[in-house]
Amino acid sequence: MNTAAKTFTAGMPVEVAKIEGELKKLWDQGGEVMTRASLINLAVYSEAPGSLLRNTQVISEITEDHACRAIVISAEPDAAEDRVEAWISAHCHVSRAGKKQICSEQLSFSLRGSFAKLLPNIVFSHLDSDLPLYLWWQGEFQDPMDPQLWSWVDRLVYDSRDWRDCDAQMRLVETAQNEAKQRIVLCDLNWTRLVQLRLAIAQFFDPPATHQCITDISRLEIDYAPGFRSTAVLLAAWFAAQLQWQLVDTRFAQLRFAKPSGEAVEAALTERDGEVISRCVLFSGRTELRVSHAPDADLLDVSAHSGSQQRMHQLMPAGSDEPVRLMSEELMRGGPHHVYLRALNLVRKFA
Repeated sequence: MNTAAKTFTAGMPVEVAKIEGELKKLWDQGGEVMTRASLINLAVYSEAPGSLLRNTQVISEITEDHACRAIVISAEPDAAEDRVEAWISAHCHVSRAGKKQICSEQLSFSLRGSFAKLLPNIVFSHLDSDLPLYLWWQGEFQDPMDPQLWSWVDRLVYDSRDWRDCDAQMRLVETAQNEAKQRIVLCDLNWTRLVQLRLAIAQFFDPPATHQCITDISRLEIDYAPGFRSTAVLLAAWFAAQLQWQLVDTRFAQLRFAKPSGEAVEAALTERDGEVISRCVLFSGRTELRVSHAPDADLLDVSAHSGSQQRMHQLMPAGSDEPVRLMSEELMRGGPHHVYLRALNLVRKFA
């Protein structure tokens, strides 16, 4: 669906106490043409100005492939006025059979002033039955963390790229996990934007003949776009976590690791205009393994070189930094992200 020409609004204004009744009317009016569908509860929280309409557009696109009850919340804790406003709407997409519209409902809330503290009540009061709850928290977490909220969350989605202090933020996230007795699965969109790049790099080592290259890696070079240093650090940490390297020294443009054998590995990080990660090169003896992402391209250029000879070349799908694409990718995944946690914990004080 082309959403570029659409004008997005928060929906029909309703009184908070009458939301469920108004939703029933909405579906009754749709008759047999509209079919309500929901597989998860997806709550989106943001304190950024204008987030309500932006996130409404994002939800509209996400629901093309992921039916859900969306609870979109815009909060202004520092507002001088205490006020709560609510809206309801439905995002409908024609089914593949072309007869019925498959619809996901959206509940939107604006919480101002002291009413921002109503977040747990707003979420809990409007969950769809016993479906899992995904909470997409945009921006930084605030201390103290409200223990009432976290006991209901199944998957917590955030983007560590937005954080000024990764270690402090992760301590708050761990507090939430403890409150939920470790049931929350952590989903970092900064990790998600590396999925296709990690797949491209991992396939270098599928043939047994290349396994020796793994142990012989001596240097990494990673080029990243302005504002994405933490993404580059996380990519370097992925190598370290998988290959049992330890971080021994860090500077803004360089990380230094030690292999289990004691040999040093350097990761050079260079900021360049272009894609999120525009270039990653692994040096292993005389072998260079290269992955590059040209500006605005939807494919990665993947090649292996030995000396001056090119041994392999192929094109592979590239990832996207679009919020809809990132979130859709994350919604398709299940289970815990153990490798992510190992990688982040290696570098969280320096990301």
